[in-house]
Parts: sequence; C-alpha cells; structure tokens
Amino acid sequence: MKHEACGIRQAGTFNSILAIKNTGGEKIVMATEQAPLLKVNNIEVIYEHVILVLKGVSLDVYEGQIASLLGANGAGKSTTLKAISNLVKAERGEVTKGTVEFDGKRVDKLFAPQLVKMGVIQIMEGRHTFEHLTVEDDLLTGAYTRGRDKKGIQEALDRVYQYFPRLKERRNVKTGYISGGEMQMCAIGRGLMAKPRIMLLDEPSMGLAPLLVKEIFNIIKRLNEEEKVGMLLAEQNAAMALNYADYGYVMENGRVVLDGEAATLRGNADVREFYLGLTAVGKKSYRDVKHYHRRKRWLA
Repeated sequence: MKHEACGIRQAGTFNSILAIKNTGGEKIVMATEQAPLLKVNNIEVIYEHVILVLKGVSLDVYEGQIASLLGANGAGKSTTLKAISNLVKAERGEVTKGTVEFDGKRVDKLFAPQLVKMGVIQIMEGRHTFEHLTVEDDLLTGAYTRGRDKKGIQEALDRVYQYFPRLKERRNVKTGYISGGEMQMCAIGRGLMAKPRIMLLDEPSMGLAPLLVKEIFNIIKRLNEEEKVGMLLAEQNAAMALNYADYGYVMENGRVVLDGEAATLRGNADVREFYLGLTAVGKKSYRDVKHYHRRKRWLA
C-alpha cells in the first residue's frame, strides 16, 4: 500500500502529528511526542555546602515555547535559572542531585561560557548593563561567541535595532544614563546578539512602569514567534506572565507545587487567589489571604 505523508503541528501543544494518506484516501494519524529542548530533572541546589535551596525541581521547556516560573520572592525561581545556566557556581552554590539536559545533552557539569555557545542565554535580574559603555558597545559584548564574523554580528545588531528602535536612537549614550526600561531592552538585546536558542529571563518586569512592562513582554513574545527562541521566565507578576506564557510552574519554598497550561493556571482557584489576588467575589487583600501560608491547600 502506498502512503503520502505530510507533517502537521497541532496548535497549542508541543506534540507533532504525522498524517499519512493512503491511495484510497483514508487517513492514518500517528502522534509522536516532541522531546523537550530543556529538561530539568529533580535537581537540588545547596549554597555554601549547607543551605538547601532547591528541593527536587523538575520542569521541561520545548522548542518555541514560553514557560513561566511563578512564585513569591524567595521561592527559588532565580536559583532555578542559575542552576540551568551554571551561574549558581559563581555564588558558591552547587547542583548536588538531579540533572539538567539541553537539546538531549547533559549540561549541568559544563561551565557557563560553554552553555552560552550552545545557545542558553540568561538575562539577569536587575539588568546588569555595563554603565561605562555606550548602548551599542554594550550590545556588542553579547556577540563575543561569534568570533570574527563581522557580517553576522552586524546583521544581529540591525535585528536588535529593529526590535528595539529606542536603542538605536540611544546607541551612542552610555548605558549608565539611560532609563530602566531602556536598560532592560539593552540586556535582552545583548542576549539576542549571542544567537540564543533559549532565553532565561529573571524578573524582566522588575521596577518598570506598567506600560513598559507590557512593551517588554510584547517584545519577548515577538522574539519567541519570529526568532523561534524558547523562553523560561521567572516572574512575580503572575498575571502578566500567564497572559504571555504557554505553560507555567508555580514554585514555593524551593519546590514546584503546581504546573499546567497557562490558561488552566489562570482559571485555577488557588492561583487566582494567591498570585492574582482574585476570588469568586473579586479582589482580596493580603490580610484576607495570608492564611494560605498555614493552609497550603495544593500541597496536601
């Protein structure tokens, strides 16, 4: 029997569907699950050989997906990102259990620069621009892994300026004199210069006005869709993160306590109450919901 095959990607999921049509017109549908681009498997992180911060964290990020890490300050979101990028070692931390895999290869024993060359780029909390450099020079520091590829570097710089036209206007200004929103754009643009396959963004909305937060997230979405860059966001602004993400993980006390499709999490009563500040009767104050820390309903 002869078959004609065509590839179909199922909307809203990260499963690939292969539809095979035989000569009689009958369709046979076979589903094959796509392997995650990033796989974090039950990791534990200890600081100073004493302080246990992450306690068995597992998560997956698929190619072309936006995943979000939600949770209060101190929940372990930043440490999770640093464990993936291996920057945790710079803070006297260590992944003592579990594994981190990128594109099918184990990477938790590699050095951070090796991961950058593989396409794993972290945008640190607080932006961390080089204040003594101009905006353009700051952006160019992100291209050091490209070596002497002048044409590729220039094309990448032009692309950054397409996404961030404000940076082009400010390209000759020292980054110490630009606004917080422009610094965040510069940090993301610098990451884009390194040809990322996945970006780990730590609190991209921190300290920004609401209009700027929306602008930054719109650009993150464009980068995901147009450049096919996977995203893992650590974000306290759960409402904004879940509006843009495909999938979410809720962290508390160094553990993932809940995960699911972003739309499902937005409708989850616990997430709505404890992270979005909403209940069936509307908004509640912190005083009204602080009993959550005693109740921990979803950990039962």
